[in-house]
Amino acid sequence: MAGEADSQEAEAEAAEQWGLVNTPLGEMWSGRTRYAAAMFFFKCGEMNAETLEVYRICARLDSENPLPIIRDRGVGKDWLKRMGYAL
Repeated sequence: MAGEADSQEAEAEAAEQWGLVNTPLGEMWSGRTRYAAAMFFFKCGEMNAETLEVYRICARLDSENPLPIIRDRGVGKDWLKRMGYAL
């Protein structure tokens, strides 16, 4: 029973972080919000360090979309697919 509750909590946390990593561009503090959520996915092993670095660079740039930068650097292809971003 406890395992099922833990699993549900983990799924809820992942869903919340997914929403945060998709925070619309241009909103105040959105870059930092996306970076914090990206850190969650990095710690879970779902994002590589090079991809996380792009989110870090874009953290103070609320209007900057990290996805084209990730694509241009040739890192995070699995992440781009997950985000539905054309390669």
